[in-house]
Amino acid sequence: MQYYPKHYCGVFGIYGHPNAAELTYYGLYALQHRGQESAGIVTCDGRQFREHKGMGLVSQIFNGQILHDLVGKMAVGHTRYSTTGSSNIRNAQPLTGNCLRGQIAVAHNGNLTNAAALRDELESRGVMFQTTVDSEVILNLLAQPATDGHDNHLASVVQRLEGAFSLIIMTENELIGVRDAHGFRPLSIGRVDDAWVLASETCAFDLIHAKFVRDVEPGEIVIINRDGLQSIKAFPEQKRSAFCMFEYVYFARPDSTIAGRNVYKVRVEMGRQLAREYPVEADLVIPVPDSGVYASLGYAEESGIHYEMAFIRNHYVGRSFLQPSQLIRDFNVRVKLNLIEELVRDKRVIIVDDSIVRGTTCKARVKTLKDAGAKEVHVRVSCPPHMNSCVYGIDFPDRSKLMAANHSVDAIREYLNADSLHYLSLEGMVKATGFPKENFCLACWDGNYPVPYDPTTDKEIIERRRSRVESLRESLVKDTAQIRLL
Repeated sequence: MQYYPKHYCGVFGIYGHPNAAELTYYGLYALQHRGQESAGIVTCDGRQFREHKGMGLVSQIFNGQILHDLVGKMAVGHTRYSTTGSSNIRNAQPLTGNCLRGQIAVAHNGNLTNAAALRDELESRGVMFQTTVDSEVILNLLAQPATDGHDNHLASVVQRLEGAFSLIIMTENELIGVRDAHGFRPLSIGRVDDAWVLASETCAFDLIHAKFVRDVEPGEIVIINRDGLQSIKAFPEQKRSAFCMFEYVYFARPDSTIAGRNVYKVRVEMGRQLAREYPVEADLVIPVPDSGVYASLGYAEESGIHYEMAFIRNHYVGRSFLQPSQLIRDFNVRVKLNLIEELVRDKRVIIVDDSIVRGTTCKARVKTLKDAGAKEVHVRVSCPPHMNSCVYGIDFPDRSKLMAANHSVDAIREYLNADSLHYLSLEGMVKATGFPKENFCLACWDGNYPVPYDPTTDKEIIERRRSRVESLRESLVKDTAQIRLL
């Protein structure tokens, strides 16, 4: 079974617009690439929260009537891929709750590395949890009374969170955006008409004709209410920036701008740098759509080798489908990408992709090219070899399942049956962004994790904790049923 790195989540919020629900729907539509498991919208009219959540794509969950019923000039939305907690409607976001402070809604993009410890603490104080997502820890911390004497309860909560988090929080009278101290995940501020907008990526602004204002800074809290926008630094001490490089490599939409850099241009430059580092004589450069398109353009431009879209992608393939019979052995390969054989026959081909995780898909592409008559197939990858798993919200498999962590580049080349294989260097990847290396989290490549973490933690940890509790309860029943000798 082929493994693809999973998208994590997209968040969107708007304050002060009469069509808040509708604009949030379009915002989530633009952020659909960040998660396809579930989506939800919560609105507020200044007094009452209204919400609608469901499993599947944004277009499947909402319709005109549902959006009409989501009354209010303020809204927060979320589209999810599960990085902590299983995939079911119970774990769909935004999460909502009632407390002494009133109603609260939370939408979270990222992964808390100390979620299990915080949950243990809260449960020991009698707090009940309804989901198995780390985001509910945030909701419950916000609902707790302030007991530490801190002047700002919100800031004190944020300071307790570890790992990656970009948050949009909605109360009955304000919209709040938060980024962790290292800025792992993107979050931007925009304006449409007189309303304020928060979104994971700027492509969501474009769809609703909002103007980009600025990014939320790492460690910053922005509070939007009738008085405008207020900024609070939750972490006064300077923290090292650790923005996730994989946003530029793969996750973010190419039409988004992150930290002042257009994602499309960065990926093209990665391809140019790849051509400088690893040139090869060939007749054709082709991408693996869609992830390899922009790097392959850069490679072709830098090398002067002809570019062709030889693989054609089927954009109407769902996330799940019936497994084919043995009569169609290569269905899984051809269902998403089909090759125009005439373009590659008797040609020396360079195929460019953004990454190789387990290698099974790349192997299939090489085989397809050679079966079609390609004389040579040279594989180029626009990022370094993935050596480590991610604990900050990207669902890479553990190190034992990462091909590059367990095999040399030459061994991978032999497995792929490629004539050559080269990865973009770490230095070349960073150079393509125009930012210094110190700005990024590069842990999945170099193993340097900016925030400490428990290596036993994974997305199913809370489900396993529930099982543990159940087994303890069973053992207690058995123990009390035993005959005891006095």
